[in-house]
Amino acid sequence: MEDSWANSDPGEPRSATENGLGADLHLDLPRGGTSGVRAALIRSLRDAVRSGRLAPGTRLPSSRSLAADLGIARNTVADAYGDLVAEGWLTARQGSGTRVARRVVPPEPAPPRTLPAAAVAATRPAYDLRAGSPDVSAFPRSAWLSAARRALTAAPSDAFNYGHPSGRPELRRVLADYLARARGVRAAPERIVICAGFIQGLALLGRTLHRDGHRALAVESCGLDLHWNVLRRGGLRTVPLPVDGRGARTGELHRLTDVRAALLTPAHQFPTGVALDPDRRAAVVDWASRTDGLVLEDDYDGEFRYDRQPVGALQGLDPERVVYLGTASKSLAPALRLAWMVVPDHLLDRLLAVKRTGEWQSGALDQLTLAEFIASGAYDRHVRGMRLRYQRRRDQLVAALAERAPQVRVTGIAAGLHAVLELPPGTVRSVLQGAAWQGLAMEGLNRYRYREEGEPGGGGSEPDALVFAYGTPPDHAFAGALEALCRVLP
Repeated sequence: MEDSWANSDPGEPRSATENGLGADLHLDLPRGGTSGVRAALIRSLRDAVRSGRLAPGTRLPSSRSLAADLGIARNTVADAYGDLVAEGWLTARQGSGTRVARRVVPPEPAPPRTLPAAAVAATRPAYDLRAGSPDVSAFPRSAWLSAARRALTAAPSDAFNYGHPSGRPELRRVLADYLARARGVRAAPERIVICAGFIQGLALLGRTLHRDGHRALAVESCGLDLHWNVLRRGGLRTVPLPVDGRGARTGELHRLTDVRAALLTPAHQFPTGVALDPDRRAAVVDWASRTDGLVLEDDYDGEFRYDRQPVGALQGLDPERVVYLGTASKSLAPALRLAWMVVPDHLLDRLLAVKRTGEWQSGALDQLTLAEFIASGAYDRHVRGMRLRYQRRRDQLVAALAERAPQVRVTGIAAGLHAVLELPPGTVRSVLQGAAWQGLAMEGLNRYRYREEGEPGGGGSEPDALVFAYGTPPDHAFAGALEALCRVLP
């Protein structure tokens, strides 16, 4: 029996492609099993439509006619037509036969342009010394894998279900113990919220504060525009708070109109590398108490202090006025996408309400692995090992500059994964140009000056200085990076 859609209205005028047989088709099909021929027929018809050989509206031969022309089973053609109708390439209506759909068919996308391997290598810096990443080559793969196996074996069934917005209780328990011991943070596990990275935590806080009626937030006048822009997109206006050799000038917070919250890096200011002065630590907590305000404490690399024990977290002074934010991105690796917040009681429910509104969850298995990694002592061992490694690099940097570039001074405390190199006045531009010629990716301190969203960087009144991320290169590359740096310094 002929296809029902192949029967045309006897009174309808017919063009050359609208006769009972439809358009003549030239299709090359491989011979083989029925399923292989059907798939080849579908591909050939798609290609003909896509290339324009079959124009929109063209009537196709009936399944019987095309099957006879191709020497294949009629059901194979009928099934191929049916699949292409379902996909939208063809249409089939009673009395009109099977036709090419009247729609614009996009051309086949061009293959991606690939550069030769040599050209790709030429676009990469020989040494990437921009701040923001630890030495990811030192990630403890074996210890992490062992922790993952133990965590997966012991994981309760509910770990594979949708989780609570606060995160896995196993990780929150071990973090409460670790943060109290290592950073002086006062926290119960119930007040810890796990995030997919520091930026997510900052975004959650920004939205929560905006819902609570905050309209502005103070940020350090030297820092990361990424952080400022996240807060702005949450509805907050950012206001710069000056930074000097003693950290943020928190005594000036009371002068800022409509500001009842501040984002600070007290343990190790980024990027200037100074610690917040004790008097200023006390001043910001007093300000938050007087104004019913809040301090967001970014403790991004608080474990890495080399000349003394790390200064305890600001949160320990007033847990109800300080939100503590920590991350595994600097101590382990950014790829883990794991960070944590210790949230005051009065803010916790509202923050979790925001976190429930979208896909803000972190992977439960990675959380369980980190919990096991910390509980087993592997995290402490890793941090101690990395602390020694980064300290050696900073010491090598200071010694090399003293010998080969005595006019260049390392400023800031002995901590973290980067140092600021203060240059003679008027030399930073030429040094950065020379660094680019040497294959060094570096940034000047002016890159981090406060600016509004969309405002270009590079201006400002900061001294001529470089931000040198000695923590980023792998061990085998650090000596070469240091040698290349010394070649371009005044």
